Amino acid sequence: MAVATQRLISVRPRAGIRWQKIMELIGAHSMLIALSIVFLIPFFWMVTGALKTTEDLNAFPAVWFPQVLTLENVIAGVQAFPFLRYLINTLVICAFSMIGAALSSSFVAYGLARIEWRWRTPIFVLLIATMMIPFYVTMLPLFTMFRALGWTNTYLPLILPHFFGVPFYIFLLRQFFLSIPKELSESARLDGANELIIYWRIILPLAKPALAAVVLFQFLASWNDLLGPLIYLSDADTYPLSLGLTFFRMEYSTQFGPLMAASTIVVIPVIIVFFFAQRTFIQGITLTGVKG
Repeated sequence: MAVATQRLISVRPRAGIRWQKIMELIGAHSMLIALSIVFLIPFFWMVTGALKTTEDLNAFPAVWFPQVLTLENVIAGVQAFPFLRYLINTLVICAFSMIGAALSSSFVAYGLARIEWRWRTPIFVLLIATMMIPFYVTMLPLFTMFRALGWTNTYLPLILPHFFGVPFYIFLLRQFFLSIPKELSESARLDGANELIIYWRIILPLAKPALAAVVLFQFLASWNDLLGPLIYLSDADTYPLSLGLTFFRMEYSTQFGPLMAASTIVVIPVIIVFFFAQRTFIQGITLTGVKG
């Protein structure tokens, strides 16, 4: 009888702890779902606004679910500016920026993580400190420099700086390279491999998740960049999609229906890329904090 009573007493606290954990999980997930809904409301309004009539867009109180769906905004949004040309311009900027950011940042990160030399820690600290400088501080000096070089109204100011390393990507890749066992590099050196061969044939293939995260980050940054093209590009034929959306701003008003339709079309490639690359992206982010 005493043994059974002790077992019953020991089971009750475990059940209480289990229910407490379940309630904590329910509360946490409920909060996350509520925050997700709040962040999805503007996206939902944009997508539905692309399919609404002008009367529904201007209705008060707001019409959340239109009764009549129309594609007039989509057609007007695509025809308002040379969409295909601007798409090609955007893809050119994104492609070269991704290649430059991945190659240069990984090269610098390799030197800071895998090669022993005297000043690597102070230089790394100085490199990270540059991340604290707002872009608006260097915007005017950069524009003056690129104008003196004759690079304004070209894609060079939007692409070439990424071939000299991006501090955030260098930090990300350096943390990942530190997690790779040093024995791999030492074994390759014993076999006669130099640092370039080790970097290219051993380290980079192992760093595919981190490189994928860098490429995705840079793709999103270049795809959504508005300030850069606004500063350096003046010829309408060279505009990317982000700058092409300004065509819907009239002198005294804005065409909200076509603007929402064009914005929805511009967002779709980003969603598709993240949907297919989310596993690799999350893996690259999580593994950068693991040091071996």
